[in-house]
Amino acid sequence: MKRMLMLTGVVGLLCHTGCKPKQQEKEVETRLEVTSPLRKDTAINKEYVAQIRAIRHIELRAQEKGYLQKVFVDEGQYVKQGQLLFQIMPALYQAELQKAEAEVQLEDIELRNTQKLADSNVVAPNELAMARARLAKAQAEAALSKVHLQFTEVRAPFDGIVDRLMVKQGSLVNEDDLLTNLADNSRMWVYFNVPEAEYLDYKSKNNAAMPAVKLKMANKELFAYPGVVETIEGDFNNETGNIPFRATFPNPKGLLRHGETGDIEMEVPAKDALLIPQKATFEILDKKYVYVVGNDQRVHSREITIGASLEDLYVVTDGLEMQDKVLLEGLRKVKDNDKISYDFVDPAKVIGALKLPAE
Repeated sequence: MKRMLMLTGVVGLLCHTGCKPKQQEKEVETRLEVTSPLRKDTAINKEYVAQIRAIRHIELRAQEKGYLQKVFVDEGQYVKQGQLLFQIMPALYQAELQKAEAEVQLEDIELRNTQKLADSNVVAPNELAMARARLAKAQAEAALSKVHLQFTEVRAPFDGIVDRLMVKQGSLVNEDDLLTNLADNSRMWVYFNVPEAEYLDYKSKNNAAMPAVKLKMANKELFAYPGVVETIEGDFNNETGNIPFRATFPNPKGLLRHGETGDIEMEVPAKDALLIPQKATFEILDKKYVYVVGNDQRVHSREITIGASLEDLYVVTDGLEMQDKVLLEGLRKVKDNDKISYDFVDPAKVIGALKLPAE
């Protein structure tokens, strides 16, 4: 009896052990969707580091020597064209102008007297010509003194924003001393460098049209107004292989300031790009992977290289071929070397249901 019980136990254990692998294999054989990468011409959003500049940003310098008598503006103030900003002590230049104007009056009187004598043939015509020349010289000197006096007033050459004040009221300034900077921020020029290969792709697709671009500001938010690439510089930088592009952005609210940084987002054509849905990927330690289904219906993880991100899609530059079968769903239900049953979904149908830039 005891021997019968032991035999029955051994048979039961063998049966349990023999049935377990079949049960496990049955559990992983769930039916999932599989697709393949799609090769297609598209457009990808590329980001470029950008420098933001005002369309006009100039230095305001003293044109005459003297004490700074008055400062009419403050730092960061918006000023209008022609507005008085600085006044350099004008007393010396006013005196010089008055002296020059007196010389004009004197020479004018001399000319009229000489004219009367010449009309009476008392003096030679040369004397009259010399009197006229002396008057012209005095008038020129008066005009020059007037210009020097005007230079004691520093006015805004255009509408703009005053930068830091480099001198304070009462300071002695010399000719050519920097007073402040003035920036016209009504529109902004944004410069960014484009590699040679991308420049060639861009020109082949956009030979005539200038594309709209977006500006991502330093806080990672997109600037509210799109810009337009208006010019490309003439020469490549031989050291970097880049060529500078310049985009112009409207700045009606004055949010952008001269000297800011950001990133330009521009659509660049991508020929024969290999596309897969983002949902078909998973990440391990900042690396992207997919599950590739082999001929034996078993899944194997494979690392891939992402060249660019589109909305819902990745452009794959390494790790996949068109004929590969990629697990589309149920990535969390499987692990390496699991055997699955699947339905193949046409890649064009899968990609078509996602958001893809038109070409």
